[in-house]
Amino acid sequence: MRILCVIIVIAILTALVCGCAGEQPEPVSETRLLLDTYCTITIYGPHDSSLLAQAFEMCAEYEALLSITLEGSDVWRINHAGGAPVEVSPQTIELIRTGLEFGEISGGLFDVTIGRLSRLWDFSGNPSVPGANELEAARSTVDYRQIVVNTDTVRMGDPEAWIDLGGIAKGYIAGCIAGFLIGRGVTGAVVDLGGDVAIVGGKPDGSPWKVGVRRPFGERSELLGAIETGEASIVTSGVYERGFEENGVRYHHILDPNTGMPVDSDVVSVTVVAENAMLGDVMSTIIMLVGSENALDTLGQTPGFFGALLVLKSGELLQLGEIKFIGF
Repeated sequence: MRILCVIIVIAILTALVCGCAGEQPEPVSETRLLLDTYCTITIYGPHDSSLLAQAFEMCAEYEALLSITLEGSDVWRINHAGGAPVEVSPQTIELIRTGLEFGEISGGLFDVTIGRLSRLWDFSGNPSVPGANELEAARSTVDYRQIVVNTDTVRMGDPEAWIDLGGIAKGYIAGCIAGFLIGRGVTGAVVDLGGDVAIVGGKPDGSPWKVGVRRPFGERSELLGAIETGEASIVTSGVYERGFEENGVRYHHILDPNTGMPVDSDVVSVTVVAENAMLGDVMSTIIMLVGSENALDTLGQTPGFFGALLVLKSGELLQLGEIKFIGF
């Protein structure tokens, strides 16, 4: 799971007056540790007091379906079935189908069968550089085209291959929670699942939302600036957040499915603004792989993409598409 890369910059308004409507309720916010990261949901305007609890229950339910490490999850059962068909939930079917579509669109740069590689490196646990033979064995299992999805079952063509939905699941879940809140009448909210941010509606005072972009390799509170936006989703990927150093070399968690090694491009951080967080999740990963030279071609052909901010190894900021970035 991708860890916190974006910090929401929102001034908590203690008293709002909207014409004859009178005083507006203060926003409510809560943070919980779920999905291997800190998840924060903030709701603005009138709302049912139980919505926050229900939204976090949704997070936990999706984690129980989609986690690669949680024993008994749909993904865990697929990975441990030895190639036999496994009956899974409709949500898991939907997300795996979507992952396969992105695999096709990206020519395999985004591949949900990267599970053996991601677990071999074990960036969330006790990471170390794998041996050449181990690395090649894991890499050889990566091929999204081997997954067979039927109406309610999934099976792996290679019984040794594992699915890992970490590159798409948080965005999917953020979008589901945003949709739930909209369906319950919420007119303003921010769903931040460890940097996968889905924004619902507008701020009560009519001003733009401001989403902070972290300075790579800086302190967590150190920002490059902020992106101003209306209702949208904002997702950041970066090489600086999760990694380790061995023999003087730093290794990060964004893996190239073609080599099995951490990707080595000229991009150290990319923040994607898109119509939904799942798309932002996938596109941010792909841009890290293709680098800045091919980023615009990659994004420009993608429906639902609004823009992106790339931070290059040189320190240069590269802005693509229609976004408003305000540097600090």
